[in-house]
Amino acid sequence: MVSYTYDYPRPALTVDAVVFRRQAQCTEVLLIRRAHDPFRNCWAFPGGFVDEGESAELAVARELAEETGLQGIPLEQFFTATQPGRDPRGWTVSVIFTGWMETWQDACAADDAAEVRWFPLEELPELAFDHAQILRLATCSRRSEFRKSPI
Repeated sequence: MVSYTYDYPRPALTVDAVVFRRQAQCTEVLLIRRAHDPFRNCWAFPGGFVDEGESAELAVARELAEETGLQGIPLEQFFTATQPGRDPRGWTVSVIFTGWMETWQDACAADDAAEVRWFPLEELPELAFDHAQILRLATCSRRSEFRKSPI
């Protein structure tokens, strides 16, 4: 078998899950407080690196389950974040998935998450990486779903 290598740098591939739910009269987003650097103790979306031989779809479901315990939430590919410098660890490209939690499940922090919490969109903490910008794009895109979602 021929092995191919290249003399130019390549980005790492990551995934992030932007998961929403309806609680009382507001829409909330799921965030984790990061247990490790970079951005230790800052809030971010559940996510992480795609393993070799793993699809982005499997990676986002795995990361969501590992960091929050949540499983079976339908996620759809939404956006690909490619801006150089978005991660201080190096050049990363992140496939962003969005989802709507329609059934109640308890989230529990594990793996790289020190804490997991639902935040009302009107009461967000400062977010790590470029997650504030990504959340703005996701909320604009899904705004009609917020109005028609079950309470």
